Amino acid sequence: MIRFALLPILVIQFFVTSLASVALAQSDPDKTLDQKSFDTTVRPQDDLYQFVNGTWLTETEIPADKSNYGAFTKLSDLSQKRCREMIDTLATEQHPDGSDAQKVGAFYKSFMDVDIANERGIEPLKGELEKIDAIEDRKALINHMAYLTTIGVDCPIGLYVSQDAKNSTVYAVHFIQNGLTLPDRDYYLKHDKKTLQAQLALISFAETIFDAAKIEGGGDAATAIIEIEAKLAEASWPRVKIRNAKERYNKFTQEDLSKVIPSVDATAWMKLLGIETPEYVIVNTPSYFEELKRIVDETELDDWKAYLKFKVINAYEPYLSKPFVEAGFQLFKKELAGVEEQKPRWERGVALVAGRGGFGALGDAVGKLYVQRHFKPEAKAKMDQLVQNLLKAFGDSIGDLTWMGDETKAKAREKLSKIRTKIGYTTKWRSYEALKVDAQDLIGNVMRSNEVEFRRNIEKLGKPIDREEWGMTPQTVNAYYNPTKNEIVFPAAILQPPFFDVDSPTPLNYGGIGAVIGHEISHAFDDQGSQYDGDGNLNNWWTEEDAETFAELTEKLIDQYGGYQPLPGKNVNGKFTLGENIADLSGLTIAYKAMAYENLDPESKVADWTPNQLFFVGWSRVWKRKYREAEMVKRLLTDPHSPSRYRANGPVMNIDAFYEVFDVKEGDALYKPESDRIKIW
Repeated sequence: MIRFALLPILVIQFFVTSLASVALAQSDPDKTLDQKSFDTTVRPQDDLYQFVNGTWLTETEIPADKSNYGAFTKLSDLSQKRCREMIDTLATEQHPDGSDAQKVGAFYKSFMDVDIANERGIEPLKGELEKIDAIEDRKALINHMAYLTTIGVDCPIGLYVSQDAKNSTVYAVHFIQNGLTLPDRDYYLKHDKKTLQAQLALISFAETIFDAAKIEGGGDAATAIIEIEAKLAEASWPRVKIRNAKERYNKFTQEDLSKVIPSVDATAWMKLLGIETPEYVIVNTPSYFEELKRIVDETELDDWKAYLKFKVINAYEPYLSKPFVEAGFQLFKKELAGVEEQKPRWERGVALVAGRGGFGALGDAVGKLYVQRHFKPEAKAKMDQLVQNLLKAFGDSIGDLTWMGDETKAKAREKLSKIRTKIGYTTKWRSYEALKVDAQDLIGNVMRSNEVEFRRNIEKLGKPIDREEWGMTPQTVNAYYNPTKNEIVFPAAILQPPFFDVDSPTPLNYGGIGAVIGHEISHAFDDQGSQYDGDGNLNNWWTEEDAETFAELTEKLIDQYGGYQPLPGKNVNGKFTLGENIADLSGLTIAYKAMAYENLDPESKVADWTPNQLFFVGWSRVWKRKYREAEMVKRLLTDPHSPSRYRANGPVMNIDAFYEVFDVKEGDALYKPESDRIKIW
């Protein structure tokens, strides 16, 4: 499905809630704290992550159809199984034509009909490939990229509509680099063993799908494709630069646009997309577009046509016949993520219809049912309570800061007071009235869905900001902070064990979901979120002195995480992961402070753990996760989060309370001298 790069949204893992009413003495530790996962040969003072999760890490095998596995994955799998039950029912029942229920059932049936997909082969895409054959010049080439964008095909020109970061009351058109098949530009630019293997796998993939489509010259086409993508990669911005809010905000009038995007008649291109000429556009990566003209002009037209054919087939290979699906698995799952087996077809079908991270084709239609069956209203009330405690603790923490002046503190409190919270599910479900679904036409269904979602995005232009819009479905196991709306969002599916459980001791809930709430709040004040004011505008509210001190503190965090090496010779990118590392450190710090409002008896224990110790156990256990090597390589290049071990251990080294509750001393592996501990929020 088409995915718009809504760059201002910082999506983070997890969610929220605790119960002030649940006393430690009322809890059953056998049900709420699985100590069988602990490795007691390791001291928490030396490795909290290994101590809490070590036995689980040793005994657990990553399922053959997964690239990584942990607490988060298990909960996501549960969400998918629940969605399957609902979708299976809709697919076997009769519903009025055009109803959401009919569309969900028919879309799923079209994916599950393997026989039709295998029988048709490339036939459903023949018309699209013929359109590319008919391209006669570079102007037609660029114009055709506009059309392909509407049906979910990645092209070198990316376009989406989102809030103007410097005027958050209006939507604006954004242009951004695009068009690579491998996960990151470094896969094309580096020449170590893993990236060279990925390049060869991409060539093999292109040859295979051209052969399966009975297109002659697959070998030559594959060579041309990787050469084009290598040039695009060289022109592309690295992720560290593109995550910088100020760097990617480049506003141009229509008159100036031709200078920065010389390869495209941007006005004509937008009209082809149904966009009336806007007053201005925002170009996230201007130097990329300047270089794109040279790449377009210097590349043979036939090579560009081969590239576009490849991108069309690549976009739709999961919905074609077996040879295409297997080729996609070999590249994207086996080579790039280390996965050994294809996921069951039902699971891929559920992800297509209901989403797994994204919206899928009919994510909100399934979401309505999910909320009815699996979200208890009392969870929202308890969630509201915990969020308020975390917001209060953050406000108190601002007052306690010694490195920040009063003027900046006042602005920080103002922003904090304007944070809006969304819990559970949207109050304004997406409409699927425009989507036509045919149980016998999988490719058509996907194509029409992509068009509907593209139109949904661009039709925001000229309309008031939709404050009720969600960036995730209720069945998504995740959470996020959106700086241009200054909001924190927690979908229903994340408000479950092991992150939150009504029967868990209060400290486990604070160490789990409480720290996640704090994490999302902290994104409003990380290295990028802190550049936005309380109204969601990219607007400096810092004094010069405080901004310099903040930068010095973040440099220390960059150095700490940059020293972690999950694979030989491959370190965490401290700059790329900075925002998430700030949020982990600050979120955990604030959650610990908020737990004090519960007035827990410090002498009460669960399984011999004091409340304060249990808090850190709760934090560490949510991060248990195993990765395949190829997946770790990919994540180090593409994931703004640090690997789980460092998310568990990295923050606690900077938190005085951890030293106190576990009696951490000089010589312990997690010890830092007090003067070196990093305290930001």
